[in-house]
Amino acid sequence: MVKTYGYGFPRLGKQREFKTLIESYWSGKLTETELKSGIAKLNEKREEIYKKYVDVFPQGEMTFYDNLFDASLIFGFYKAETLDDYFALCRGKNALEMTKWLNTNYHYLVPDFEGKEKNFSVSWNKHEGIKENAYLIGPFTFLKLSKNLPEGKFATLLKSLADKYAKYFKLNGFTSVHLDEPAFVMELSDEEMEAIKNAYSVFEDIDTKINLFTYYDSVDNLQFVFDLPVSGVGVDLVHDRGENLSQLESIEPKGKTLFAGIVDGRNVWRADLFEKANLIKKLSEKFDIVVTNAAPLFHLPVSLKGATLPEELVAKVAFAEEKLKELKLIAEILEGNEKEAENWIEGINRAFGVRKNVKSRVENLTEADFEKAVPYAERIKLQQEILKLPLFPTTTIGSFPQTQEVRRVRLLNRKGQLADEDYKTFIKGEIAKAIKIQEELGVDVFVHGEFERSDMVEFFAEKLEGIATTGNGWVISYGTRSYRPPIIFGDVERTEPMTVEEIAFAQSLTDKPVKGMLTGPVTIIAWSYCREDIPVSGVAYQIGLAIRDEITDYEQAGIKIVQIDEAAFREKAPIKKRNWDEYFDWAVKSFRVCHAKSKPETQIHSHMCYSEFGKIIEYILAMDFDVISIEASRSKGDIIEAFERVNFDRQIGLGVWDIHSPYVPSVDEMKPIVGRALKVISKDNFWVNPDCGLKTRRWEESIPAIRNIVKLSYTLREEA
Repeated sequence: MVKTYGYGFPRLGKQREFKTLIESYWSGKLTETELKSGIAKLNEKREEIYKKYVDVFPQGEMTFYDNLFDASLIFGFYKAETLDDYFALCRGKNALEMTKWLNTNYHYLVPDFEGKEKNFSVSWNKHEGIKENAYLIGPFTFLKLSKNLPEGKFATLLKSLADKYAKYFKLNGFTSVHLDEPAFVMELSDEEMEAIKNAYSVFEDIDTKINLFTYYDSVDNLQFVFDLPVSGVGVDLVHDRGENLSQLESIEPKGKTLFAGIVDGRNVWRADLFEKANLIKKLSEKFDIVVTNAAPLFHLPVSLKGATLPEELVAKVAFAEEKLKELKLIAEILEGNEKEAENWIEGINRAFGVRKNVKSRVENLTEADFEKAVPYAERIKLQQEILKLPLFPTTTIGSFPQTQEVRRVRLLNRKGQLADEDYKTFIKGEIAKAIKIQEELGVDVFVHGEFERSDMVEFFAEKLEGIATTGNGWVISYGTRSYRPPIIFGDVERTEPMTVEEIAFAQSLTDKPVKGMLTGPVTIIAWSYCREDIPVSGVAYQIGLAIRDEITDYEQAGIKIVQIDEAAFREKAPIKKRNWDEYFDWAVKSFRVCHAKSKPETQIHSHMCYSEFGKIIEYILAMDFDVISIEASRSKGDIIEAFERVNFDRQIGLGVWDIHSPYVPSVDEMKPIVGRALKVISKDNFWVNPDCGLKTRRWEESIPAIRNIVKLSYTLREEA
């Protein structure tokens, strides 16, 4: 009888209880004792779901913010004597830098070695009372995803950290541990593999059984992992491009258990359970098998219960709870019980959402559809003649605070309790307030505030054909921040203007330019669950053409600046660099198809969130925008190093205010970031702005911070 194992089940809760508990503590509505009690009860509910479907699952997955950050506290890299100390490192004045977790939309807090003592210690016992399947992120992934490691010290640090892991295992008397090592799927050097081998040797003499899990891609040398002193190896057999499966044919198991990741933990489509069962039968001829998910399930909403989806789509998809059910059904097939599995997959191959005109439009694209007729050097002159912007122009990224009242009124409209016309009147009132505030603060380029938008992807999903929204399908992005990824199930088409009315109204209220705000194809795909029946490039071009049509309408409405957000441009890149060219080819083209046919006088902006830009700067330049805004506040401007290596001739806005923290930075605190950048970027090309949209902030924080940004700009102009 094959065993089943599930891991990474969402901590968010079906009603986002995690978010409510943590944020209630932050606002003083809950005591620390009440918070810990609430989190414990939420974890009990998670475990009840595990027990309903699978034989085994990890212990200790729950966190107050982020599991990699927890590891940094367990092993003494950071110190937090109290829960408030803990949260201060997550979101306070000295909050750690955040970046994307490999190629996902989950953000982790980055351990930073700069100015740190290099000694690890066992400093916090997170797993007290746990004995079996204790969950931890592994030592290699911890170091590999850290920053500013001392040169030449990686192997030494890894061995030291692994020693502390072994000490921690002994301290708690673990009989078994679940060790997540997703960084094993990166392209590892010989030196890194030797360092891993040496570090993991400390586990040879301990009694704890170590089950090591890799995911999101293939491991380049899978035999190397099986040769490590571990009891089991988890591999992704969904997103491995067939490479893990191919290697398994020649692997010498050496008595190790294979945790076969055959149920997709990152996308919502139901598995062909009989195909998966046949694969397990084949692998079982060679390996001791445990059936599991191919990646952590926290990338999925908790449950289909409460989701509002078309009936045809419901029969095709599975969320986290249903993915656990798929593991159970595969085990039942292997035991000869096939009836429920047959019912489960009945609708998976039924196509809908086909639009022949959309397919034809993509097929007829030519090179001219991806190329601007006028080069940047000429465009920028035309734009400046029209816009007449000062040195160091100021702007914000797009959204303004989504107050409780804005959310309340939107919900009333969604429920049909407020007429559409009354809702539009309310939104226009909020836009008018935002324009007035920007006028009073002296901002140079305005935004309309995006009060009508619940989310930068979900909003467009509601406007485009071929994409469904998920109702209560929340997923954690970072900390307590959650979003609802839509599902791209068919051909994507824009049948009418999506945002023109609000942007044009905002522009009618001021002589200052108002940016048209759009979300780009890559980000819509990355933050949605994408169809898999056609190449992703085709989906991207469909979305790009819809955005192109919207920009055409902007221009007819007199909008002079358009921002196409591609926050996920780096995030969506494959983990292995050898696959980058294929990805960036269509990613760049999908952005260019959005704006290639726009007027040269229309200034095209883009925005990107926390990312490692240094390795992709050439691809970014190939997007052919006029202005880009990026995060720089948490990295203190270090990100500008990426622009030192290229002839960056475009305009750029470095985010000088970390909007993910309630802290309001002073002019003096923001100025060094700009000073660092001006060593590389010409003052004629420099914008001043926050690092992201302000939707999650309060007006009480936003207004003084924007005021300081404007003051900073005035100071810079005086000193120029």
